Amino acid sequence: MFLVAGLGNPGERYAATPHNLGFLVVEMLAARHGIRMTRKECQAVIGQGTIAGKPVLLAKPQTFMNLSGIAVKSLMDKNEIALQDLVLVYDELDLPWGSLRVRPKGSPAGHNGAKDVIAKLGSGEFARVRLGVHPGHPLQSGADYLLSGFSRQQNETLEKFISFAADATESIIAEGVEKSMTGFNGTQP
Repeated sequence: MFLVAGLGNPGERYAATPHNLGFLVVEMLAARHGIRMTRKECQAVIGQGTIAGKPVLLAKPQTFMNLSGIAVKSLMDKNEIALQDLVLVYDELDLPWGSLRVRPKGSPAGHNGAKDVIAKLGSGEFARVRLGVHPGHPLQSGADYLLSGFSRQQNETLEKFISFAADATESIIAEGVEKSMTGFNGTQP
């Protein structure tokens, strides 16, 4: 079984912010595949179904971003999910808005949610879909920007961006990380 964990912060205050792109991608995957995201388990909202004929557990950790590893590790332990079957989806301030990077493993690159997941799992050997959110101009505070609403320009491309990220995630499940890197890295919707 695959675990697709989209990172974000719970609550309406954070719903439409760059830091919640992981949640938005998981919600789109759920809608596309008829997966109901209603169960609460291991401090996450989850839904179970299939993508590309493979069993999948979709999850939105409810522990707030910086403690995402608590929910991810609990879900992996409870459902006996191997590291190679985890796909972590999250925003990346180091990448420009609308860009996407699929990676088979690596460091958290300064992302506190990814850092906590790696710390709790004791490994960075899992796939990730990193979603570029940098607005293309200097920021006084990255944290303030990440927790602010989307700009008008971002809202115009948001749906296409989330759809593209959902496509990349489906590709990882269907065809593996290496093929997905070739098909999605360096391109934009």
